[in-house]
Amino acid sequence: MLFLCDGTSSIFIQTSGLENTTGKQDFSSVLPEVEKAINEADFLCVDTEFSGLHASSSFHISSLDTPEERYHKLRKGSSDFLVFQVGLCTFCYNEEDKKYEAKPFNFYVFPKPYSRAAPDCRFLCQSSSIDFLASQGFDFNKVFKEGIPFITSTQESELRDLMEERHKQYKQFSSPAFVTPDSGAEAVTTKGPINVPEEHKDFIEGICKSVEEFLEKDGEENLSLPPCNGFVRKLIYQTVRQRFQSGVHLGAKTDEKKQRYIQVTRIKTEDEMKMKEQEKQSAELAELEEAVGFTKVIRLISQSGKLMVGHNMFMDLVHLLNRFCSQLPENYQEFKAMAKCVFPKILDTKLMANTAPCKDLLPSSVLGDLLNHTNCTPFKPPEIVIPENFPQYKLDDSNLHEAAYDAYITGICFTAMSNFLGGLQNPPLPNVLPDATIIKPFTNKLFLMRISDIPYLDLAGDDVLPSRDHVFHVTFPKEWKAPDLYQLFSPFGNVYITWLDDVSAFVSLYKKDQSATVMSTLCKRDTRYKIMTYELFKNGLPDKESRKRPHSAESTEEEPKKKKPLNVDAPVFVSRSRSITPPMPEESENKEEEPDSTSEQSSEQKLFEVPAW
Repeated sequence: MLFLCDGTSSIFIQTSGLENTTGKQDFSSVLPEVEKAINEADFLCVDTEFSGLHASSSFHISSLDTPEERYHKLRKGSSDFLVFQVGLCTFCYNEEDKKYEAKPFNFYVFPKPYSRAAPDCRFLCQSSSIDFLASQGFDFNKVFKEGIPFITSTQESELRDLMEERHKQYKQFSSPAFVTPDSGAEAVTTKGPINVPEEHKDFIEGICKSVEEFLEKDGEENLSLPPCNGFVRKLIYQTVRQRFQSGVHLGAKTDEKKQRYIQVTRIKTEDEMKMKEQEKQSAELAELEEAVGFTKVIRLISQSGKLMVGHNMFMDLVHLLNRFCSQLPENYQEFKAMAKCVFPKILDTKLMANTAPCKDLLPSSVLGDLLNHTNCTPFKPPEIVIPENFPQYKLDDSNLHEAAYDAYITGICFTAMSNFLGGLQNPPLPNVLPDATIIKPFTNKLFLMRISDIPYLDLAGDDVLPSRDHVFHVTFPKEWKAPDLYQLFSPFGNVYITWLDDVSAFVSLYKKDQSATVMSTLCKRDTRYKIMTYELFKNGLPDKESRKRPHSAESTEEEPKKKKPLNVDAPVFVSRSRSITPPMPEESENKEEEPDSTSEQSSEQKLFEVPAW
């Protein structure tokens, strides 16, 4: 099914305004427009594209992950992989026209180090993710050549402190000869000049002769010295300053090939020297501002306090925080506090789509499918227009996985589901705005892919912790396969196997009422396998204790006292005809399925890969 926005005749309309994608060359000119759009918006949507998902198989998501375990897996991925593209789409509601104005922005980003002091980022690429992006027409040349630079807020603070310290050193010592002009973090004040090594004396003398000839001739104001390494530049800097005193100003430059060299400028007075030094320091500050780059957009979003909407956005959120704000904390509760502080209001449309009554009417919550379904009755998205100087999009699959387009259609789905929920109220609400009471139960809650018994991750409160008494951890010989586990648990009906590695797995009973008899039936003195309850395994029973403990019914008597699940209610809407209940997981975004654990397994209980989008 194909849906067209009003007035749209092509995928993109390039005008004198904003282009479809923004790179580092035009970022500074686009940033004021971005700030204006954010300030005017009622809500905004974001989406990201990554260089990969899983650093290793041990970090694949599991249907038995807790929210904390899922966070640690995504945290690992955010450290290993890079954000290549960020999409932002702002939505501003016009009360008179009853229309939303959408402004999509598409940013290629890449963390280019601007100096030796700046972070030099290492990252991984996952071949499947790169192949997928390539199949969608992703422009990798633009990422690496035109990607907008960025550093985290923490890194920016550290670099500013280093720069201020270097400027103080220049003012403190009458002669700057002993301070490397471009050394950044390595800037130190030495006790005296460095002796010129024999192998560099001829070169340094040649440089001094060139500077002397430059000063004796009238004409050019600047002399560019040959590119050289940092140590030789330091020798040049101290020797030239000693011989020519205040007659010259030296400044470090970078040529087109990223080679560092020293530029010599004529100086006639001390005031002119001070002016040149101020210009150099101003240029350094401007260079740092450029290095901050795309982080400024994330800062604008954070400072606005506006509702930030995403689709299946747990991974997006983790990457945005880690790459543009600060290194993610190891502590899960600290992560939740950090996320709430940076983005006070977050909403996940995949959670909305997997919560009744929307769930009852949506056969799929994959973003492209969700767009199609929410454009049909009983859903009714408001009219959404895009200004002429912004990219115009056809609403079809050809644009999926371009970050700005995904952010745009996420906003369409959000408004459609919001208005649908408003129509169920008494009296009906024709246009539900982001600050409406009916939207608040979804705020600051994230969808958890493939987890059936935890409705969401709650950033603003305690997570719902389910009972998993029907789940058992089993270790077994490497030659065992799924049929061996089915045979072992055959007295208890169908089971669901979650493989951990070649010799261990979680086994979940479909018939939960059979859980109480599993340990007494299977815990016998059979050395081929070992079994323990899920809770005992999660509480970290030491391996040596596990080996010593007899496999018998008595082995369950000394189990630690069970933790009570947190009594946290899922959000409930009261409407004229139905209520909204906690969501259950469904298919993943990329539809790559793993083999079923049983032949009777339902489609909602299949294993999937983590979605990229």
